[in-house]
Amino acid sequence: MFRNHRSVWEEVNLDNLSYNMGNIKKKVNCKEIFAVVKANGYGHGALDIASTLLENGATRLSVACLSEAIELREGGITCPINILGITPPTLFEDIINYNIEPVVFSYDYANQLSKAASLKNRIVKTHIAVDTGMGRLGFDPTVESLEEIKRIQNLSNIKIEGLCSHFSSSDEKDKSYSEYQFKIFQNFRKKLIQMNMKIPIHHMSNSAAIIDLPSTYLDAVRAGIILYGYYPSREVNKENLHIKQVMTLKANIVHIKTIDSGKYVGYNRKFKTKRKSKIAILPLGYGDGYTRFLSNRGKVIINGQYAPIVGNICMDQCMIDVTDIKEVKVGDEVIIIGKDNINNLRYDAEDIASKVGMTSGEIMSIISKRVPRVYIKNGNIVKVRNYIA
Repeated sequence: MFRNHRSVWEEVNLDNLSYNMGNIKKKVNCKEIFAVVKANGYGHGALDIASTLLENGATRLSVACLSEAIELREGGITCPINILGITPPTLFEDIINYNIEPVVFSYDYANQLSKAASLKNRIVKTHIAVDTGMGRLGFDPTVESLEEIKRIQNLSNIKIEGLCSHFSSSDEKDKSYSEYQFKIFQNFRKKLIQMNMKIPIHHMSNSAAIIDLPSTYLDAVRAGIILYGYYPSREVNKENLHIKQVMTLKANIVHIKTIDSGKYVGYNRKFKTKRKSKIAILPLGYGDGYTRFLSNRGKVIINGQYAPIVGNICMDQCMIDVTDIKEVKVGDEVIIIGKDNINNLRYDAEDIASKVGMTSGEIMSIISKRVPRVYIKNGNIVKVRNYIA
């Protein structure tokens, strides 16, 4: 199929990614869409999915840190890129050189950025963050903050491109706190307008707000986990937006051994056979981002059947009990995350997340760069990304 140094890989369905992006575009019908590709595109490979997102409705990209933005720029991505997290002043030169749009949360920070830009005779576009109730980055919605933002606007090498905030609880069924946050943002925004401040883009809507809170779309939205086919929680109204899962994590069985009843499997003797058992070895472990919390709790799909994880998941391998699976052999394909095409069995990131007390976003994002990404379009492999050659 493709040259791979290990019998484990992640398939990324670009058709499903296009479908999701297209459906989001139809739903929001607004000026700008930020596609959030932080954490290596939620584990899907930011650089290799960016063009598909931009071709199907995204106008901008959002990342968490400067290194993620630089990877996109050096990979040929030219659209506006917004950093949602903090960039230390020591890295302002790279912000300027790579034409990145950082979030600004204080006058002193903006002033340092303006001074760095003036040395290169450049104007830096920034986004003013407002903390409306997340308790994280951003200006508090106070009179003092209004005055500080006005001072930022007057800096010679800064252009305020956007005003943004973030919902803390929009994925909950009860939307009262989200409505409270949005009201604060709108009031703050109106006060800036009254001060003759013209900011091109106002954005607050995240994935859950895109689904359930159309009144919050404003000039732009930030689509995150819904791009990849997962809902932010089970409390959002899934009927409001149809999406398809993009990722399938797979491995091949590399070894099978028969173990007598009463024998241990794995580190620390956490699993003991109760019968003569057939144990298959997969070349996948927590070093690949397959969480150890699934030890003796998770399952995989083989030949249209479920098989349980047995013993502690190792750094590079894990063991599964295939005693009840007929005609299983070395080389058989195993679905770790995703759905099979035999009996339509499913074991996806949401299933895993609910099992171990995590979120589907966590499960996808922790898949390491040791795992090759295989990009599929119209049923054909169009690209393979081996991060580690």
